Amino acid sequence: MMPFRISVPASSANLGPGFDSMGLALGLYIHLDVEDSDQPAFFAHGSTESEENHFIWNISEQVAKRYGVTLPPCKVQETSEIPLARGLGSSASAIVAGIELANQLGNLQLTDDQKLAFGTEIEGHPDNIAPALFGGLTISTMLEDDIPSAQLNDIELDLIAYIPKVELKTEVARDCLPDTYERNYAARASAMSNLIVAALYSKDYVLFGKMLENDLFHEPFRKELISNFDVIREKAKAFGAFGTALSGAGSTMLSFVPKGNGSTVKEKMVTQLEGYQVKLLEIDTKGVSVSQNR
Repeated sequence: MMPFRISVPASSANLGPGFDSMGLALGLYIHLDVEDSDQPAFFAHGSTESEENHFIWNISEQVAKRYGVTLPPCKVQETSEIPLARGLGSSASAIVAGIELANQLGNLQLTDDQKLAFGTEIEGHPDNIAPALFGGLTISTMLEDDIPSAQLNDIELDLIAYIPKVELKTEVARDCLPDTYERNYAARASAMSNLIVAALYSKDYVLFGKMLENDLFHEPFRKELISNFDVIREKAKAFGAFGTALSGAGSTMLSFVPKGNGSTVKEKMVTQLEGYQVKLLEIDTKGVSVSQNR
């Protein structure tokens, strides 16, 4: 076996009114460095874990079992830049990493559709799985026998992430949402989602930012769980951001800034926030990738 590396990007789901359907791949990564070994070993975060106790390896074994193959012993070193429970799609990235590990070790030659279907089956929804697989902005949904998706890579914006120390479990953020929406309310919320997509495709980033901050599906109900929600949004807008939204369910927030202005806005925001990592991020346009290690 030639040593190889699997890299999977983080992702930001929802993007305001794109609730449970839109996801954006971000330039933070899980890396798996894989090499031949007589004995299987999985190194995560600097320590050795048995394969049966490691989430990514368990995913790989599920895929292998599904396709009737036995994975060869190997040494896997995991490193991750993606904070857990911050709304950056860490679980989806790990699932995609596990699927691709099985694909490579088992020579399964899985198609993109097969990877998306298996990842969605495990995660329960495709909004983070799709961008982790394909990169860029993805819009996806679930039909009875299909998971259609569309991709947009040509987004000319800088991104600034505000990552707090506090975690926010998805289950907690999900529980604060209403079970149903009144019809007229849902129609207005859906119109916001339609318009944000149209604004991105037409590169009307002023309109995109306006719609980003007018979500009706989830942010009005989750904002009370997010420290400094209004402060971050107002300060970022004052410093030149088009708009700011929760990343996924939170607790991270994400600002969209005119291309080339990201560093300036980031430095100004750093002075306004304590206890946050403020990061200037790229949009990942490749999704999961495999490269040879020399």
